[in-house]
Amino acid sequence: MDEKGNTGLPMRLINLREERNWSKTEVARKLGFSSMQRYANYEYGTNEPDATMLKRIANLYAVSVDFLVGNTVDRHGHVPSWATERDKNDLKKYLSENWDSMTYGGDELTNEEKQQLRVAMETIFWKRHKHQ
Repeated sequence: MDEKGNTGLPMRLINLREERNWSKTEVARKLGFSSMQRYANYEYGTNEPDATMLKRIANLYAVSVDFLVGNTVDRHGHVPSWATERDKNDLKKYLSENWDSMTYGGDELTNEEKQQLRVAMETIFWKRHKHQ
């Protein structure tokens, strides 16, 4: 952990990959690498991805770049600095309470779709709220 209490990019990459039961080779392929080693070096902490690659990795895992680099502790929370505790709790409570019952047209959403929906809802909420 760093001085802010974050686990750092390598550990976040490992956790995200393992949550999906993906191998390093599979992630490397999804990112368009010809070999696993380039991605593995990100997890080992021997190399760091550039800004473009961070965006690609964030998109792959449906998280924010801020989460990957440790600027937010909660990957689902992408909370702006101006948000009050009430703001954080209201939206977080709603999403948490409805996480397992999210469907579209009667079809249950996959975990990846749920994560994308969570990010989209939070983005809409924060933009709307900030301009009130």
